Amino acid sequence: MKINGSQILIECLVEQGVDTVFGYPGGQALNIYDALYKNSDRIKHILTSHEQGASHAADGYARATGKVGVCIATSGPGATNLVTGIATAYMDSIPMVAITGQVPNSLIGKDSFQEVDITGITMCITKHNFIVKDIKDLASTVREAFYIAKSGRPGPVLVDIPKDVTAAVYEYEHEMPASVQRQIDTISQADIQSAVELIKAAEKPFIYAGGGIISSDASKELLTFAEKISAPVTTSLMGLGAFPETHKLATGMVGMHGSKASNLGVTNCDLLIGLGARFSDRVISDVSKFAPHAKIVHIDVDPAEIGKNVKTDASIIGDVKEILNMLLPLVPRKENDAWLEQIQQWKDDFPYNYQDGENLRPQFIMNNIYDQTNGKAIITTEVGQHQMWAAQFFKYTIPRTFISSGGLGTMGYGTGASIGAQIGRPDLPVVHIAGDGSFRMNCNELSTIAHYDVPVIIIVMNNTTLGMVRQWQTAFYDKRYSQTTLDRGPDFTLLAEAFGVKGYTVHTQEEFAEAFEEALKSHKPAVLNCFIGIDEKVLPMVAPGAAIDNLILE
Repeated sequence: MKINGSQILIECLVEQGVDTVFGYPGGQALNIYDALYKNSDRIKHILTSHEQGASHAADGYARATGKVGVCIATSGPGATNLVTGIATAYMDSIPMVAITGQVPNSLIGKDSFQEVDITGITMCITKHNFIVKDIKDLASTVREAFYIAKSGRPGPVLVDIPKDVTAAVYEYEHEMPASVQRQIDTISQADIQSAVELIKAAEKPFIYAGGGIISSDASKELLTFAEKISAPVTTSLMGLGAFPETHKLATGMVGMHGSKASNLGVTNCDLLIGLGARFSDRVISDVSKFAPHAKIVHIDVDPAEIGKNVKTDASIIGDVKEILNMLLPLVPRKENDAWLEQIQQWKDDFPYNYQDGENLRPQFIMNNIYDQTNGKAIITTEVGQHQMWAAQFFKYTIPRTFISSGGLGTMGYGTGASIGAQIGRPDLPVVHIAGDGSFRMNCNELSTIAHYDVPVIIIVMNNTTLGMVRQWQTAFYDKRYSQTTLDRGPDFTLLAEAFGVKGYTVHTQEEFAEAFEEALKSHKPAVLNCFIGIDEKVLPMVAPGAAIDNLILE
């Protein structure tokens, strides 16, 4: 059948199983939005307050569901407003397709109204991007974009469509989506055997699991593998939830704000097995002192990560789920009793801790959220101190329940992400942990939350400062608090009410427990404006450039 380009786009989205898109209309996307109007019974469109909110919502949807998130914007400023969200997804390997309108072909390259070269701008923050200049290429390009986004190491793909292409008419034939095969052609039996020999020889093995475990749906294999070789498991920030933190082998997060047990485990192990992790600077810090006594095995789907930040003794390139299934029958069952006793001793001696009291403290907030939800909630965050408290004091036991900007560290990410996560996973409560600085950047999305009645509970940890920056200024800049004190409005409780969202002002532990319980039972959106001390610290902490076992504890 012959249909116009905008309808071809809709048909291709439906082919790919897309049920929800996030976006904001504009002149060069009008044909697309007209098609969305005509197909509103097939695809739900969530109108955000800002294009950046749409990109973060698509990202949060993808992280929570494992499906490809989709966002749509018009040309020019609409497209550039997606850039931060695209970069956020790129750094954390999140499958997303961003669709942008573009000026007609006849106006491209003439500095036309609202024209930007969005493919040029996003070249370094996408897995691939396309500009579709001919209607005959539209369907195949959209299909390829989805395939690229979810295959191998996932990531964002941008499709830029000139307005005349969305208006042109062409033949459309339905196709089933191409099946994404797990990457196994790069797996070498020699590499498998090298890893097996190192595992056999190890007396103090330690597993470092990253977000690749979650992307590959390999959590069950990781658990079986860790139990078989009796290896403690630490995770990166993006790996939280990949391994149940209530398990006896779990040591918590590793790195700059990781647990001391994890950092000491890495420093003292004789074999470090990196699974779907990229050995980022926030994990390794001083590379010359990172895992100094260990052989390192690195397993990752992306060959560019092997040897990039740390020297490896063995590596396997391919899908981590497939590789773990290959390793499991080949590795011996091990006990490592003395090593596990040492790890447990460090866990007992150096737990995440804080001095409880009458004052409302962020650690109490996270513990109370965990208790009241029985650990069954999706936690989204902004970026800063609150993000680290959310990582440290909520025990993640299932994948896709911790949603945060890791690699890019995007303040303003979380409210949009919480919308996408809640729409994608309506079966779980979504609790969004924000700092007052980050929340200022995206509080406009309260309008979206209110309009669609998205039952997100937003916890604003309000310390009237840019907390993490202030913490660094305290430690390393002789308390010169340059531009970090936020002694200004708004009153977030009144702001929430203005948008039509229930607001709570919270000063004490009792007030928090009561307000959160009420919000949780209401199944309605809420904002809890929680006042905490301006000099609350995220501890432990590794100073920049220090060895990761050299932690500041107080």
